[in-house]
Amino acid sequence: MSTTAGRFWGVGVGPGDPELITLKAARLIAAADVVAYHAGVGKSSNARRIAASLIPEGVVEEELRYPVTTGGTQHPGGYAGAMAEFYEDAADRLAAHLAAGRDVVLLAEGDPLFYGSFMYMHDRLAPAYETEIVPGVPAFAAASAAAASPLARQTDVLTILPGTLPEPELARRLADTDGAIIMKLGRTFPAVRRALAAAGRLEHAVYVERASMPAERWLPVADVDPDSVPYFSLVIVPGDSLHGMGRRTAPAPAPAERAAELLVVGLGPGPDAWVTPEARAALEGVDHVIGYAPYVARVPQRPGLTRHASGNTVELDRARHALDLALAGERVAVVSGGDAGVFGMASAVYEAASDPVYAGVAVRVLPGVSAVQAVAARAGAPIGADFAVLSLSDRLKPWSVIERRLRAVAEADLVLAVYNPASRSRTHQVVEAQKILLETRSADTVVVVGRDVGRAEESLTVTTLGELDADSVDMKCLLIVGASSTTLSPTGAVWTPRSVG
Repeated sequence: MSTTAGRFWGVGVGPGDPELITLKAARLIAAADVVAYHAGVGKSSNARRIAASLIPEGVVEEELRYPVTTGGTQHPGGYAGAMAEFYEDAADRLAAHLAAGRDVVLLAEGDPLFYGSFMYMHDRLAPAYETEIVPGVPAFAAASAAAASPLARQTDVLTILPGTLPEPELARRLADTDGAIIMKLGRTFPAVRRALAAAGRLEHAVYVERASMPAERWLPVADVDPDSVPYFSLVIVPGDSLHGMGRRTAPAPAPAERAAELLVVGLGPGPDAWVTPEARAALEGVDHVIGYAPYVARVPQRPGLTRHASGNTVELDRARHALDLALAGERVAVVSGGDAGVFGMASAVYEAASDPVYAGVAVRVLPGVSAVQAVAARAGAPIGADFAVLSLSDRLKPWSVIERRLRAVAEADLVLAVYNPASRSRTHQVVEAQKILLETRSADTVVVVGRDVGRAEESLTVTTLGELDADSVDMKCLLIVGASSTTLSPTGAVWTPRSVG
């Protein structure tokens, strides 16, 4: 770094009111050699407007005008290409001043590191020039003050969301948090409003525009004219703890005409196309969905649906929670990935339901496509004959039991599907299983390794028991170890004949 180079400052100037500029920001702006700021297409810079009274006469000003504000552009690289080129050019302009020994202050609306263009300049200039960031009051802080709307209290979780998220994903995240801020409205407002309604959060949501500016206003989201929403606007969803709002409602007494029932639903290995019509219809009719967080996240949010997500080691607690809700008359589904009856929640639900207190709750299991079926279908037909299914997880059973069962399967010459082969805390089981199987099986035994089958990152590897790279197997994998008759065809398909010859 050159000792004669200027210093680069990212200075937050707050949401709009010049009196919300910090003392440090004001001092740096007044002393700058160069003041830079971004401006929209055909618009003056809002950041410069906020700081105008502090910019000294005669200072060098660099207006960094965006080439485009939305996706419409003739640039060969599209919107992303046009913006990348713009940021490179803007960084070169500022770098020329810095290299000449001039201090550069880049003004940023709100806070420089909160949805700000300063970050793209920082990425390009900070490695070469001394850089310092001065935080500013973010827009959501000014908006919550304007509406006197508390964001979060006690243990509430606050989530900040861009309104540009796909509507189902936005609804899901709104349903899963206590308080929320939704930024980037404008043309996204109709979808944001629908997502709030689907998540059951519309009633208390507050719309604020031009917070801390002279034209500031706020009103309930439900009362907003979608055609009037400007860029400088956001939505506040207050934390649930204020008055027990939103998602936390007490179950109603069971209607006399409806018997208590708990559904246990298999969602399949991942793709929506692998969710059965029966499962989809059942989930559309329940009031509560309970399960391991990644599986709950796969259920589309809609009005009236309450989601209860938890970790993956509390199966019995989760099952009791679902049974309690069903006993109180709520329509409840417990969800599992794959098939709920294959290393899923079905057995935990039945175990919990054996308590006499739940004698009045009927349990109904809806099947799903299991992971072994999905991997087998991708590979060909490796489980076309007798096969066994085994989990290598020793969380619920001792490793000695797993060893005994591995040897029994190997000696019986069955195709073996291996679930839970490894995790972050279990890294040796695959190696041990490979050694045990090789005591009886040939090193040439065909092995299929399926990872994330059905998802965009899917991969399928066909190898042999001797060549299996245990270190490459992780918690996202399912293994299928062939029998002695399992065959790899010239086309790469793996299949096991039904006949024994």
